[in-house]
Amino acid sequence: MARGNQRDLARAKNQKKLQDAAKSKKKDGDPKKRMESDAEKMRRKQAEADARKAAGNPSS
Repeated sequence: MARGNQRDLARAKNQKKLQDAAKSKKKDGDPKKRMESDAEKMRRKQAEADARKAAGNPSS
């Protein structure tokens, strides 16, 4: 019977994984918009780092 229980647990785990994947796809939306958003965040982060370097504080 342990094997039957193992199958049930594996099915439940896989079902949860599929549901989580479906949720993340809905949240992500359009890949082009997400890529542009990520690029904008990185540009902003780089500008902040450049400003810190210019100010003479190279930490973080």
